[in-house]
Amino acid sequence: MPTPRLGLGVSISTLFPDATAVTHVLHGIPNQLEPQNHLLFQSFSELSCMNRWSRKLHRWGAILIAIPTLLVILTGLILQLKKEVSWIQPPTENGVSSGVSATWENILEAARSVEQAEVNSWNDIDRLDVRPAKGVIKVRCKNNWEIQLDSQDTSVLSCNYRRSDFIESLHDGSFFSDYAKLYIFFANGLILLGLWLTGMYLWYLPLKAKRKKRQRLANKLAEPPVPENE
Repeated sequence: MPTPRLGLGVSISTLFPDATAVTHVLHGIPNQLEPQNHLLFQSFSELSCMNRWSRKLHRWGAILIAIPTLLVILTGLILQLKKEVSWIQPPTENGVSSGVSATWENILEAARSVEQAEVNSWNDIDRLDVRPAKGVIKVRCKNNWEIQLDSQDTSVLSCNYRRSDFIESLHDGSFFSDYAKLYIFFANGLILLGLWLTGMYLWYLPLKAKRKKRQRLANKLAEPPVPENE
């Protein structure tokens, strides 16, 4: 009769040295279990249940998070290149000198002079990114255009479309809604963590079984030989 296998190529006999009783029970063969075999069968049942639970979480968890995870991976790969690819995020220019002497009025007037930015008032500006060391002020508009101004005389250094903020909103789910960010993408991260934990368990299980088998073999070899009865 073949010995049942637990999965991942690990047989019951690998995990348990005397698995005859367990094998009989699994095949429906009546057997009077001794007390130690009761503990053996209980241990096997708990281990087998954990193994099945880990595989189910892996299977259904992977299906549930397939689309959000693919979006996170693709946008994450793109964001890794945002400093190297100007199409994703415009490179930071350098002003004439360090420090900031431009006034609020001068910054707004300079932003208004750029037609693509469509700036009429401060309501059309999302934020200012001031870099005193580089002598530049980044004006991020609500239509995703970025104007870089010299921090001294507010002359326009560059004007480019900024795509990194849009890609970041896809990456964390805020582009869809705050609900999607919290209840879909955050839950996606938790399930992904569960897949990592169960994956590590499934990877460790056969290693643990092999180590126990080697230890039992070493203990058996270390035992003194039993003298034969004369």
